[in-house]
Amino acid sequence: MSGFLAAITYLVKELFVFVSFVKNNAFPQPLKEEDERRYLKLMKEDGDADARNKLIEHNLRLVAHIVKKFENTREDTEDLISIGTIGLIKAIESYSSGKGTKLATYAARCIENETLMSKERMGQFPSYIG
Repeated sequence: MSGFLAAITYLVKELFVFVSFVKNNAFPQPLKEEDERRYLKLMKEDGDADARNKLIEHNLRLVAHIVKKFENTREDTEDLISIGTIGLIKAIESYSSGKGTKLATYAARCIENETLMSKERMGQFPSYIG
């Protein structure tokens, strides 16, 4: 659970940068495959927080892309991105490359699930779910 708290602390610390990304749609480019593998290895084997943060930052574009599906709901885009980022963090912390799935594929499902669970808790659902 301490990893999750560290992730939340990181998000709060980087809030101003994050809001700037959202407003300017200027997310960092996705990592090259070899860089992604290296950061995942550093994070998993050494507990490297900087590697974890790099993975989060460079996958924010994926979060923004996925939460666009939910923009027609009552939720503010910044709130949706925050919720999606929680899903991204969970994905990065639980990802296992041994299962043959790319991080982006796994993270996309986690981001969408986190957003849907948030909607369910609030009694809202995206229009395409009915």
